[in-house]
Amino acid sequence: MDHMGGKVYLVGAGCGTADLITLRGLRLLQNCDVVIYDDLIDKALLREVPDHAQVIYMGKRQGVKHSARQEDICAKLVQCAQEGKMVVRLKGGDPFVFGRGGEELMALEAAGVPCQVVPGITSALAIPAMAGIPATHRGLSRSVHIVTAHTADTGDGLPEYLDDLARLPGTLVFLMGLSRLEQIAQRLMAAGKPGNTPAAVLSGGNSPHPAAVRGTLADIGEKTRAANVQPPAVIVVGEVAGLDLSSPMAAPLEGVTVGLSGSEPMTKKLSAALEPLGARTFIAQQSVIQELPLPIKLDSLCDGNPRWLVFTSANGVKEFFRRLKSERVDLRRLWPCRFAVIGAATGKALSAQGFRADLCPETYTTAALAQALLDTVPPQEDIVLLRSRLGSDELFQTLSASRTVRDIHLYDAVPAPLTEEAGEWLERADYLVFTSAGGVKMFLEQQGCVPPQAQCVCIGEVTAAALTRNWDGTPILAQSTSVEGIAAAILSHHTA
Repeated sequence: MDHMGGKVYLVGAGCGTADLITLRGLRLLQNCDVVIYDDLIDKALLREVPDHAQVIYMGKRQGVKHSARQEDICAKLVQCAQEGKMVVRLKGGDPFVFGRGGEELMALEAAGVPCQVVPGITSALAIPAMAGIPATHRGLSRSVHIVTAHTADTGDGLPEYLDDLARLPGTLVFLMGLSRLEQIAQRLMAAGKPGNTPAAVLSGGNSPHPAAVRGTLADIGEKTRAANVQPPAVIVVGEVAGLDLSSPMAAPLEGVTVGLSGSEPMTKKLSAALEPLGARTFIAQQSVIQELPLPIKLDSLCDGNPRWLVFTSANGVKEFFRRLKSERVDLRRLWPCRFAVIGAATGKALSAQGFRADLCPETYTTAALAQALLDTVPPQEDIVLLRSRLGSDELFQTLSASRTVRDIHLYDAVPAPLTEEAGEWLERADYLVFTSAGGVKMFLEQQGCVPPQAQCVCIGEVTAAALTRNWDGTPILAQSTSVEGIAAAILSHHTA
């Protein structure tokens, strides 16, 4: 690739859920060759990265053991751009608000790399806003000052002009200051700011430990210690910190944390269904599709004889047609075939390939699909199951007792490596969602057990049976084997 085509975009991911990124930032992310991302972004944004793109974590946070050095981050940006790649440097909040985006931009310019900043919503304004605290408010605050509590060239790490700030009207917002909270309060009061001045300590957005503590300069330190607030946190001082303008339109699953398991397409659909309801989702276990060698050439299914092709998942549909394409099979040769699917999502995936399902049971279960096939397929017609190696044997055994059935395993699902972040979130999960028996097996192999505080939700009876063999609890069963059924089950349980 021509190195002259390389460029870097410093993109602010905003502070909170993935949909708070700007439209321009999202479009760049969806078309990049490399994304180098920071801490405190919503990892759901990484699902928008193209399949071919390289995803590199280079976080930089105060006190974090594996924090990347700033010079190494800059060097990696320059290197990738000089290889001719379009690079997105994805940073939490806004790159130019204590995000060291200026240093990265200067390093890129010095190396002759074309670069551009795409602003994001800074935590200095977003975190207070989400807690109902406006940075400015008529009659209370006409100005706002955003201050770092980590100044390298002063004795206590606080800005030398903090006393001047204490005498100004308006709002003070401190970033990276939780460890120096009491010093900040004491310095401000010593400089003349009244001890009864409202103050708040807020941790939200993509923080793993959301918290909102309100008090005054005189007692905010004690209250914050009692609440065991963890970094990162934003400190707000001023009259506006006494306001609570939280939205009355709170979503029904606001504050609920849901761990998801399954393939990437499934977890993406689950997130899309749950997050608009206010839930916070994370990947508890991710499976990766791995193609398997086939016992036959798929071209042999296009021999002009009538047969039924049966799909039990959207992944099976996608893998089957991907294989046909790789074998350069003319899809018109499938004209004698009829298609059966297990449910609406699988039918939709088939429709996307240009084929309509001839059979879909009213109940989206393996047993219902088997019975529907026995009731519909003439005994002389072949049935071909095109599915995962982890699929239940029930379908094949039921059908093969009276029909000619071929069971072709197109792919396997293998567990993706477990992230450190997933382990942290599991300790606070309110719900855990399982969408297959194989997913249950992978989760238990990786984690060992279900966290005691989590309520499990299963997409169907087969999945629930796999779970209860290894777990003493009673899972919530979705009323329909679909993403919508899972969301409805969680909503019903939480609001009961």
